[in-house]
Amino acid sequence: MVITMKNTYQKLYLGLTAVALMSSCAPEIDGVEPTAGPEAIFTKYIAIGNSLTAGYADNGLYLEGQQVAYPNLIAEQLKKVGGGDFTSPFFSEAQRDGSGYLRLKALVDGQPVMEPVTANLAIRGQNPAGKPLYTKHSGEINNYGVPGMRLDMAFFPGMGSVMGNPYFERLLPEGQNLTQTYFSETTTKNHTFFSFWLGNNDVLGYATNGGYENPGDPTTKLTDVATFSNRYGQFIDALTLKSEKGVVATIPNVTAVPFFSTVTTARIVAGVTASTNGAFKKIFISTESGAREATNEDLFGLTFPTDTIGKVSEGKPGYGLSPLNPLHDKFVLDKDEIIEVNARITAFNDIIKETAKAKGLALADAYTYLNRVKSPGIVYNGVNINAAFITGNAFSLDGIHLTPMGNALIANLFIDAINAKYKSRITKVDATAYRGVKFP
Repeated sequence: MVITMKNTYQKLYLGLTAVALMSSCAPEIDGVEPTAGPEAIFTKYIAIGNSLTAGYADNGLYLEGQQVAYPNLIAEQLKKVGGGDFTSPFFSEAQRDGSGYLRLKALVDGQPVMEPVTANLAIRGQNPAGKPLYTKHSGEINNYGVPGMRLDMAFFPGMGSVMGNPYFERLLPEGQNLTQTYFSETTTKNHTFFSFWLGNNDVLGYATNGGYENPGDPTTKLTDVATFSNRYGQFIDALTLKSEKGVVATIPNVTAVPFFSTVTTARIVAGVTASTNGAFKKIFISTESGAREATNEDLFGLTFPTDTIGKVSEGKPGYGLSPLNPLHDKFVLDKDEIIEVNARITAFNDIIKETAKAKGLALADAYTYLNRVKSPGIVYNGVNINAAFITGNAFSLDGIHLTPMGNALIANLFIDAINAKYKSRITKVDATAYRGVKFP
């Protein structure tokens, strides 16, 4: 999922009053001799997934994020047990800012101020709809992480066209753009081992659009369970056609990330109350059952435009301050939609777990792990890690994707799963060698 962010968060009522710097700690030590074990061959490892796999962070894909994507960290550890070279479609140093991204410019009275980084972009032009086209990558690759890729769309021809997914388009030769699917591109690489983490966007796109399916945007559709089951099974069947081994990951709880836990109803109401000198103390939202007052059971996204509250909308003043002019459904994931999203994630994860068991694959339970990161949080070699926006170390400035430290922790989650399933002894990554959010 790719989320468009504002350049400033001064109106989010975050109350970021303290920033804790990481302490210097000794790394976790495995204390074992690395071995591949008898059951898996790591000679050619490929990674299949979306933006998390690609190293997307801070609302953009850029070189530093690509370099610390969790598959690259896993591959470095696999080299110690016979793994081969692992090539990622990196942007060049001259175009290191890639698609562009956000960085933290300042903290003003505890409020974060962002600025876009656009000096060294890897943009070669635009498609007919005005969307960017990125510099082509040529040659064989191992990391097939594609931002925005969904499991359902992985089977669509034309996703690699100039009007399709621009991150997938940059990986394909011109002659294959219209016909090649993500599925066919990634399942014909003669791999010996794979990691697979697709399916997040089949829920996330719907959730970040407030549970509103935009008819003109298929990425906001919530994939149905039957389609997910069919496509997931088809993909894993192809990847294990020659009895190849691999590791699959469950889908995280999308409401456990800072994107949904930072801009709360209480903070918005407090801002409205203060800005109107107490004239208004409630906000109203649109739901399937009609307009109602927002409660703390409803979730607002990190990009919610707070400056639209009280303005004129569709000719009516006081936007969001009256049940006669409620906020659009796309701005809030209401409590009923949260139940719907959580039920769908559970169903998808059941499919993933059943498939892993049936195929004898390792299972990295990202759902459980990231829930633990959210609450109560974890301590890694003396460093506190949680899902707090900016200060939590795990999530980048878009509130969804991982920091370098977050990527290292996920790499270790995958490595633990591989070791447990295949009797290997792959050493883990020292996550303290990687940063959280970069402060100015």
